[in-house]
Amino acid sequence: MPYTAQISRSNPTALIFLLDQSSSMLEPFGAQPDKSKAAGVADALNRLLQNLVLKCAKADGVRDFFHVGMLSYGGRVESAFGGALAGKTLVPISQLANNPLRIEVRTRQVDDGAGGLVNEKFKFPVWFEARPTGRTPMCEALRWAKEGLQIFLGVQPNCYPPLVINITDGQPTDGDPRDAASAVRALASKDGNVLLFNAHLSDKQNRPIEFPQDESGFPDNFARLLFRMSSELPPKLLEAAKGAGFAVGPTSRGFVFNADLVAVIRFLDIGTRMAQSAR
Repeated sequence: MPYTAQISRSNPTALIFLLDQSSSMLEPFGAQPDKSKAAGVADALNRLLQNLVLKCAKADGVRDFFHVGMLSYGGRVESAFGGALAGKTLVPISQLANNPLRIEVRTRQVDDGAGGLVNEKFKFPVWFEARPTGRTPMCEALRWAKEGLQIFLGVQPNCYPPLVINITDGQPTDGDPRDAASAVRALASKDGNVLLFNAHLSDKQNRPIEFPQDESGFPDNFARLLFRMSSELPPKLLEAAKGAGFAVGPTSRGFVFNADLVAVIRFLDIGTRMAQSAR
């Protein structure tokens, strides 16, 4: 059966995030006018990366179960890494762990044990910093991801299939992305084809469409386009989505439309659940 390979230091998999950084990402999330889509995605992604680092942290250090990539596309396509990792497409997660751009001290409210709330300071590592500008070259970003994964699969042919997560709020400005998306999904390890998931961000207060099985109920052609670009959920991720309360079925795809910040966080969590099997 495909999508059953064990993730380990000797057999890591890859995660690549394609991050729309076009100027429209400066618009607010629908129900959160005080936070732009760009800032919300940056927070969600940095939180996810921190959780992945913690899952890979063992007594002997951070184990390289994953190679992580970040590509931004806004005006042009480029590596979204900065600092010591600047210009890199994929890096082992131990290198990611050791090279955040900075560590911020943030504040959150926690239960004080007596029915109230108190402010608590915590450290928040930042790897991705949003800088929205320009147009939306999504096709080129998909081609960059394909090139990076071809190299990775040449070294790790037995890996759990890599995952590409594309986060965008608008249509590409460099053509029809379906061929580029198909080329990404056509790549494969011996355990199955590369997975491509898509998250569409909303500036409206519409209910998200999460992990749909078909195109019914989509509001426009762009939603149908992203659905067709997206891979079906493999068995373990389908089971995880069911366990999280999503109404999914055997043909559900890794796609969310009109996502607000909460939906983006839930989507990223489900998409990266294969991290649970890393050893």
